[in-house]
Amino acid sequence: MSIPNLSAASPNPNNSVEKLVNELPKTPFWEAKDVYQWEGFWIPSTVIKSAITFRSSFHARNDDIFLASSMKTGTTWLKSLTLCIMQKESHQTHENSHKHDDILTIENPHFHIPTVEATIHSTKDSQIDLYDASTPRLLHTHMPYAVLPDSVKNSACKIVYIARNPKDTLISMWHFFNSVSRPNQDPYPLEKAVDYFCSGIHLYGPFFEHVVEYWQKSQKRPQKILFIKYEELKSEPKQQVSKIAEFLGRPLADEKEVDEVLWRCRLERLKNLEVNKSETFFSNTPNKSFFRKGEVGDWKNYLTTEMEEQINQISRIKFEPLGLFL
Repeated sequence: MSIPNLSAASPNPNNSVEKLVNELPKTPFWEAKDVYQWEGFWIPSTVIKSAITFRSSFHARNDDIFLASSMKTGTTWLKSLTLCIMQKESHQTHENSHKHDDILTIENPHFHIPTVEATIHSTKDSQIDLYDASTPRLLHTHMPYAVLPDSVKNSACKIVYIARNPKDTLISMWHFFNSVSRPNQDPYPLEKAVDYFCSGIHLYGPFFEHVVEYWQKSQKRPQKILFIKYEELKSEPKQQVSKIAEFLGRPLADEKEVDEVLWRCRLERLKNLEVNKSETFFSNTPNKSFFRKGEVGDWKNYLTTEMEEQINQISRIKFEPLGLFL
């Protein structure tokens, strides 16, 4: 089946977005929801509609900042770190900071940095108007690079992309959707999840193509796109946070400020903040579901040797010829 081109700026009465979406190939994702193949990626219909509006209506400023990621690759952590970098309180340490000074205690990171195509699922109105270009915006997207608005691609606005080992990404995704979509059921069969992941049929999948797009663009335009690896952020947190801050034009003054950012964004601290223990920002998705282990190599506790090789084989084909190793 051929895939209609949804690149047109805005639908007309004779060719509505609804009609175009309904003509796309679709398949169930983990027996939970239908995903549609649009522009080579598998995406829920509501997200496609939001993405079309975003692509046609968003006008980027040169000083806008975008965070980008595939699902379950460290998005919440990247949002937290970026918030603290952009709104750091100078000359404070965690010993003398006050709760009202700490933006992460007020709302979940997903509230402060909206995911543009997912705002329709939020339970609270964002303080950021996505389409108001009167001031710089700090936003996030899970969308592949290819479908970003032309103004985002062609302007001087910055993009920070975070990638993660595909096996840990899959296990994090598996736990997340089990907790959100199957809370009172047995976990979705892991062998099926692996098959779907390797075939690219998952939210914003295929994972490998998603990563490759941003990797290749970051190699061509390093001043435009900073490609961050989750594993390096874990193993070299000070160096990587300093790199992000420098890239965003907000260099941290000294090691003390770097330590402050890292302290504020520690997984255990975020997990135990009241706003993340008891509240919900995305409908049917408790804030606490965004904080599990955050470990590197957790996949070893779940994947069989066969599953591991199944994923490794795709990594060797898709990543290694490009000099990318995750």
